[in-house]
Amino acid sequence: MILRRCWRAGALAYALILCMIRLGLWRLRGPLTPRQRALWLQSACRGVLTSLGIHSSVHGTPPTQGLVVSNHLSYLDILIYSAVMPCAVVAKIEISRWPYFGLAARTAGTLFIDRSSRASTVAVAAEMARRLTLPIPVLLFPEGTSTDGSQVLPFHSSLFQPAVVGKAAVTPAALRYVIRGGIPESTLCWFGDAPFVSHLWKALGTPGFSAQVTFGDGRSFSDRRTAASATHSSVVEMRSGGDFSKGWPPPSVRLDGRWGGRSAHNKAG
Repeated sequence: MILRRCWRAGALAYALILCMIRLGLWRLRGPLTPRQRALWLQSACRGVLTSLGIHSSVHGTPPTQGLVVSNHLSYLDILIYSAVMPCAVVAKIEISRWPYFGLAARTAGTLFIDRSSRASTVAVAAEMARRLTLPIPVLLFPEGTSTDGSQVLPFHSSLFQPAVVGKAAVTPAALRYVIRGGIPESTLCWFGDAPFVSHLWKALGTPGFSAQVTFGDGRSFSDRRTAASATHSSVVEMRSGGDFSKGWPPPSVRLDGRWGGRSAHNKAG
């Protein structure tokens, strides 16, 4: 396991350096558009997840615009979703101060929110309204924190308002971690007061780690509370819709190095 961790740590360092080299090459072409930033983030996250040995499967069709709302298990969720689809992410403001990752997040056009500040929520909602008019989905974790996966916390409705006002489609998405050998999902969730470094060290040493993403159907809503309640129910249903206790990987996971698998058509962030 130590050898695996060291190998992946080296691969991760290489992937992070390569991300910044690619960013520099993109910037030589001129200022980056929001879509170019999202595409850079997608490429970067795919490289990082490959270095961590994390595979993914996707069920349903990733949207190309509108609001995507999901349950939240750890900081890895941002990498997983960004690798699956170009998107702009709403994340907690603390991430903006993380070494390296804060710079990468700012470069990618992340919307940072201070959940203790009403003014911050208003400002982020205004920026979300603008982003929702672009051909790039906005990713939101409306639980407001990450969990151990045992339940999906109620969705806060405030940041659904920009989608309601702009009549943008809101797409529910469910994420679950599947680990070889029947290891509980909570083993790789990052929640409570767990230190970042120790969690990353654990992830580096975990074999057979797959992330399953399921997208529901997008629709518009007439009020934010209905949107929050309806999408929460959809995410809970999608999370409970599969039994992966009989082995790893799940049937749709691709292990050939390609992303996407089979497509049917207050912690981390």
